[in-house]
Amino acid sequence: MANFSVADVQLLREQLGTGMLDTKNALVEAGGDLEKATEILRLKGAKGNAKRADRSTSEGLVAAREKGGTAWLIELACETDFVAKNDKFIALADGVLEAIVLAGATDLESALAAPAATKTVADVIDDQAAVIGEKIVLRRVSVLNGDKFEVYLHKTSKDLPPQVGVVLAYTGDDAETARAIAQHISFANPEYLTRDEVPVERIDNERRIVEEITRAEGKPEAALPKIVEGRLGAYFKQVALLEQDYARDNKLTVGRVAQAAGLTITGFARFKVGA
Repeated sequence: MANFSVADVQLLREQLGTGMLDTKNALVEAGGDLEKATEILRLKGAKGNAKRADRSTSEGLVAAREKGGTAWLIELACETDFVAKNDKFIALADGVLEAIVLAGATDLESALAAPAATKTVADVIDDQAAVIGEKIVLRRVSVLNGDKFEVYLHKTSKDLPPQVGVVLAYTGDDAETARAIAQHISFANPEYLTRDEVPVERIDNERRIVEEITRAEGKPEAALPKIVEGRLGAYFKQVALLEQDYARDNKLTVGRVAQAAGLTITGFARFKVGA
């Protein structure tokens, strides 16, 4: 009989979050050696993670935090909504975000490499994926620098953690309007702050498309430039935040609302789980 106690089983389960049967079997295989049993369980979890590598991760949560003039927004993805609302998964997201903030990570690569206790964020995620039994991925990390921030996390279902996250960076004192604009972003999904940020190739492609559409409609050749520019303006109202019609009053643009409130929006990030 293997030389281990119920206390040994409980200790390993608390440390690794593994199931009762897997833990007991590992201790049996290790002859009661806790260190060896830990290695066995981690290797088993790693093999499970490898088998899950090609699975889809369309569920999960978004989380955000700010510290000292910097704000972080992350998306932690999993396979099912059952896991997304699991306390262990939510705690994992909190721990991952804390490690990223403490490390001052600036992108996904540095976030995954951020130290988390004696491991890295990537290791911690892999370990928990093995415990939970699903593929878990830190899909995206966005980092904003700014004077002030408004964080808005939206639940698309009351049973799930936040699925849409927005961080708005701004200067000014009207926090209420800043929050309303962050809520607008969660709904309207702008891609850029201003039209000047839209890549030239995207503008050229959109111009080509609307010109072809306009010609196909039989519009007079002399009127083409004006019509095309007008339709390009409509495109900018879709993709550029400051030119979008404000969700609470479509007679105003977001830019005019911000200006009236004495706000200057310096940046934003928006994630939607699985999108």
